[in-house]
Amino acid sequence: MTDPRATPDLAGHDAAALTLRDAARSGRLHHAWLICGAPGIGKATLAWRFARWLLAGMPDTTPPLFVDPASPVFRRVAADTHADCFTLEPHTGDKGVKRVLRVDDARDAVRFLTQTAAEGGWRVVVMDEAERADQAQVQNTLLKTLEEPPPKTVLLLVCSAPQKLLPTIRSRCRRLDLNPLSAAEMETLLARLLPEVAAGERRRLATLSAGSPGRTMALMEAGGLALQDAVESSLAALAKAEEARDHALADRLAMDRTGGAFAIFFGLLRGAIAVALRDAARGRPAPAWMVRHPLAVWAGLWDRLGTLADDTERLNLDRKQAVLTGLSWLARP
Repeated sequence: MTDPRATPDLAGHDAAALTLRDAARSGRLHHAWLICGAPGIGKATLAWRFARWLLAGMPDTTPPLFVDPASPVFRRVAADTHADCFTLEPHTGDKGVKRVLRVDDARDAVRFLTQTAAEGGWRVVVMDEAERADQAQVQNTLLKTLEEPPPKTVLLLVCSAPQKLLPTIRSRCRRLDLNPLSAAEMETLLARLLPEVAAGERRRLATLSAGSPGRTMALMEAGGLALQDAVESSLAALAKAEEARDHALADRLAMDRTGGAFAIFFGLLRGAIAVALRDAARGRPAPAWMVRHPLAVWAGLWDRLGTLADDTERLNLDRKQAVLTGLSWLARP
């Protein structure tokens, strides 16, 4: 997928873009914004779009916050070389264990904001995946700047899980929530991004991604439709344990060195359980595999599967064993 720094277009979220534009033009732009929403929904794309627009002098353009990709500001921001723009993003930790936001980088961001703007305008920090600042030291490093911001500075925190941020951080930011794209918006966008994919498959991808373009593209790249078929087959076969089948699936997911297929499989598996739970709670017909456990047990399994997937990625554990463990939990009467 295109780096959000270099993405000129924003699908949906016009209302959010107008909110940022109007706040900036009011002369009372809040110094910190917490841009929230599901992964892949366009949060980082909006943050970088707003950063470029501020640095370009807030031009009056349609659509809102648009900056011509040919402009010097656009090119320098895309190349991460603009003197008044700082990127604060996660890095892979020691031994490849999870991506984290580092304390030293947070300190660099604070120093950056205290300096004079090189071009006489705004100074902007974009903090991507802010939920990965799970060390209190990282967040506390930013806290003083949030309490006493230098003039003409703005901090844009892009976050999929705001509950992981300290209450003191959240309370000092203006929150802007992005909603999933509508079915019509997704259809138009995917027709442009995936013209080679059949319309029926695009619609299925859009449904699985719940209105998130980034998730749709991740599903496409990881063979998401085949993984969804594997999820449905695994759930349908819970009463017929087949060790060879489960090992074949676990091997397939473990062989993906990027880890993308593993994470997507667990996400789709938990998604299928969540949909079935919602339908059952609303009195709608539930899939046959739901009789395997009471609803309360399914809810607990949904939570345990999430913890299992997170711990496997965070601690760099054996993905094959994690898949086999998760499937065994579901199959156990």
